[in-house]
Amino acid sequence: MPAEHTEPPVTAFILVKTTPEWLALTVQERAHAFTTQVLPAIEAKTTGVRSRFYDTEFYSARVTDVWVWEARDHHAYQLLIDALRETPFWDRYFEIIDLLVGTENGYARTYGLDPVATITT
Repeated sequence: MPAEHTEPPVTAFILVKTTPEWLALTVQERAHAFTTQVLPAIEAKTTGVRSRFYDTEFYSARVTDVWVWEARDHHAYQLLIDALRETPFWDRYFEIIDLLVGTENGYARTYGLDPVATITT
């Protein structure tokens, strides 16, 4: 029996820059804002997404943070972006610099190849 076709997960790298309004908040206020303003909006709009956050302000003046969001499919990603846009994190606390969206190893699926990856020990 052939394997069931499933859409590859979507990964979005959202490059952002903090605003003075965000930086004026205390660390506790920032954590509270995320858990009370962002998480509920996402949970109300979509399922099948997860996030990771990377600080880059040590190395870049243009991009202070990279938000990495993985969504199970394009529809979940679209719902995620709609949810984020309805929160103060979108262009109030953070300026959205760029969205880089892709699927891992898309070339391998397109050409029927094994993915190339590196692991060193």
